[in-house]
Amino acid sequence: MNAKDPKANEPLDPATLAARGLGWIEPGAHGIVPPIHLATTFERAADQSLPGGRSYIRAQAPAYDQPEALLKALEGGAGALLFSSGMAAATAAFLALAPGDHALAPAEGYWGLKQWLIDFGQRQGLAVDFVDMTDLALVASAVKPRTRLIWAETPANPTWSIADIAGLAAIAHKAGARLAIDSTAATPVHTRPLALGADLVMHSATKYLNGHSDVLCGALVAGKADEYWQRIADLRGQAGAVPGPFEAWLLLRGMRTLYVRVRQSSASAMAIAERFAGDARVAVLLYPGLSGHPGHDVAARQMTDGFGSMLSIRVAGGRSAALRVAARVKLWTRATSLGGVESLVEHRASVEGPHSKVPDDLLRLSVGIEQTGDLIADLDQALD
Repeated sequence: MNAKDPKANEPLDPATLAARGLGWIEPGAHGIVPPIHLATTFERAADQSLPGGRSYIRAQAPAYDQPEALLKALEGGAGALLFSSGMAAATAAFLALAPGDHALAPAEGYWGLKQWLIDFGQRQGLAVDFVDMTDLALVASAVKPRTRLIWAETPANPTWSIADIAGLAAIAHKAGARLAIDSTAATPVHTRPLALGADLVMHSATKYLNGHSDVLCGALVAGKADEYWQRIADLRGQAGAVPGPFEAWLLLRGMRTLYVRVRQSSASAMAIAERFAGDARVAVLLYPGLSGHPGHDVAARQMTDGFGSMLSIRVAGGRSAALRVAARVKLWTRATSLGGVESLVEHRASVEGPHSKVPDDLLRLSVGIEQTGDLIADLDQALD
């Protein structure tokens, strides 16, 4: 799990690598913070060669080098690529498949990706079936001769169900397919899917990797730099699905505090879950750190350093009661997204619209880094 800092002789803990940004020093003025590289094109030599190894920003900007290298080290991958958004990263993994290929996607997970697969992926010749990724037997039975990708999200939004990564990897590899994991909610702090057998890891870097709700970015990390990975890299450059230099710089800044932020918010999420589990005002509390959660045993096996910073509550009294609770919070902010330093609450069914399958009494909570007792007290008064 450890990797070497360029200035260290011994392997370092990932938290140290993140805090130091791999220990890279800016070569010109020897600054410990990298400059923002804004150049969009690069000089060629008289013989038309590229002394700096770059021709145009869309293929590979200097601003990507350090955050991609850091993410590759944290995930233990062979390569990492930044994208303009989490959706750009996720869809690239599907677009790199061949027309007629079959993919399995999660029945529960980020609704935006599911909608894209229905509206665009299938129109481009990709066959997709949506299955319960927590049921390994069901996943295995859904595999077809042309299955080339199994995509799973764990913990899965918004009930935080847990998929068995090692079990899914065995199914995928037996079928000659690849396993991709959306690890946005887990982050490298809690789960390293490649070490459990996955072939590809996706992050909506807008969330925890950045951690400050001010960057739109996505990332993919590959276990092997094979031909499939090269297709993804080519697709990113040719389609222009790339972040700007300033976004890449902000992402690196955020990643340097990743472990501190996620450990704090995860500890608070556990405390909140324990406080309100069994509370008469909460019909169901969904958090994989609780022993009563259906995926707890798998989570305990494959997650480390906590169970994440996301939980959901189903409010006793139904939709109207849930909306009243969301309206009464003072410290929690009513907003979409997750993974920032501020705590957010969202009535998910309202956000997804009339076709949402999310229970209409469910509130999704993204726990930030505020003082735990303040978060509990505010939720307590809102539930009253």
